[in-house]
Amino acid sequence: MADGIPKIKGIKKLAKTEIVPFTRQVSSMIAAGMPILSTVQTLEEQCANPEFKKVLGHLKDTIEGGEPMSRALAHFPDLFDDMYVNMVVAGEQSGEFAGILKRLAAIMQSTARLKAKVKSAMTYPTVIVSIALLMAAGLIQFVVPIFAEMFSGFGKPLPALTQKLVDISEFVKSYWYIIGGVATVAIVVFRKWKKTERGHYQFDEFKLKMPVFGQLNLKVGIGRFCRLLAQMTNAGVPILKSMEVVAQSIGNWVLEKSIMDARKEVEQGNQLNVALDGKPYMPILMVRMIAAGEKAGKVEDMLDSVADSYDEEVETLLGTLTSLMEPFLMVFLGAIIGTIVLAMFMPIFNMGSLAS
Repeated sequence: MADGIPKIKGIKKLAKTEIVPFTRQVSSMIAAGMPILSTVQTLEEQCANPEFKKVLGHLKDTIEGGEPMSRALAHFPDLFDDMYVNMVVAGEQSGEFAGILKRLAAIMQSTARLKAKVKSAMTYPTVIVSIALLMAAGLIQFVVPIFAEMFSGFGKPLPALTQKLVDISEFVKSYWYIIGGVATVAIVVFRKWKKTERGHYQFDEFKLKMPVFGQLNLKVGIGRFCRLLAQMTNAGVPILKSMEVVAQSIGNWVLEKSIMDARKEVEQGNQLNVALDGKPYMPILMVRMIAAGEKAGKVEDMLDSVADSYDEEVETLLGTLTSLMEPFLMVFLGAIIGTIVLAMFMPIFNMGSLAS
């Protein structure tokens, strides 16, 4: 425990399971007139998770010591990110603490739901392809050699497809350690490369350029940018601080750089739509709608509308992807396994000519 801050285990799990309910409960209790200290103390007393109970205990002690809640939350950056803390600061300063927390919980819940859907859509093809490759590897490693030994007694050449499969099987059996070593080295090199600034940036750019999934990632990122920026500026967080925090919350370095470059122009006095115009991966439709919002003096409402539009597009795209991928992946799986099975049974179909 450093400087009185408890060490928390399972931070990622806590962030997924505890923060949204905690935010909603604090919002409701403060809206009902409970002081913040009593609110946190009550939540600590009824908390069933021992790790989150430590967090609540520290929040209570910090508030009891005269510090604002935002300062206490900042002690746990893996649970309460910059966006969360800055919106709490805005709530403390504006006196709209309960309302801001309620909006914050809604944003987090919506974001988590959308992330889960995107992750599910992207995981499905990965699982199917992995199953196909594992089944193919199993057949090549264990089943094909049995057939190869059986066919070797015929004394005649095997069909080309069968021979190719036998050659692959023998290669895998003879050099499996080299294949495994190369695969391991490739994974380690890729991970190290991705941890470098250049590698991280290039990989994030690749995610935006991927066929189909690139558009999905872009729409999710732009929708999140608009939603968070609208909520933070609505809460009273200055535009420059909002853009900085939102950029870091996007989860994509390419989009983050575009937003931070736009922030520099806003700092120089340009309007938001002018600053965003022409920046990489900033959609022209979004820029034009922000321009209309700024002209009407309702930029936050327009940002929310843009976010709603992109969220709807993501939902539609996810539905389309799921419906299209299922038959395609089934055909892919069938083609891989079917080709191997056909190659193994072709000599049996030609048994008469091989045995004669």
